[in-house]
Amino acid sequence: MIPAPEETIDLLLNRLCAVVPDYPEPGISFKDLTPVFADPAGLRRVIDELAAPFAGQFDAVAGMEARGFLLASAVAYATGTGLLTIRKGGKLPREVFRRDYELEYGSASLEIHQDGLKPGSRVLLIDDVLATGGTMEAAASLVEQAGGTVAGVAVVLELEGLGGREKLHGRPAVSLQLV
Repeated sequence: MIPAPEETIDLLLNRLCAVVPDYPEPGISFKDLTPVFADPAGLRRVIDELAAPFAGQFDAVAGMEARGFLLASAVAYATGTGLLTIRKGGKLPREVFRRDYELEYGSASLEIHQDGLKPGSRVLLIDDVLATGGTMEAAASLVEQAGGTVAGVAVVLELEGLGGREKLHGRPAVSLQLV
């Protein structure tokens, strides 16, 4: 008997993601990843797919608040590496590096503890979605300011046509699905 071919990551995401029409505004179809996180095999597959292209190339994983925390902590655990949390501004208690960045409708800031990363660390940045790239660009800048290097960027979904990849400035990047 020939084993069935493994489901592609694209098909898995299409099967498990909930699509919410007209959210957060009319004309937008929001892909909700929470059903993927709730599915044990789906979650394992996503974590493996995020980490695999960068195997052996990173010492730490960084996730952006909030869904990036879920993904990054699982990748860090699966690969036996450390975890760096990149928080929204004003949430960390010790001395921080801070980066402000522009959103589609306003601005925001990200922070990391100044002593949260060993100098020279190779960091894999993980998040759920790459859209306009402002969050990922700010996160990469913080890692570099802290003395680390960005080993790569891995996201589950990349929204095409919003220019996010350009803000990565040539850093290696993997997205599991283009939307």
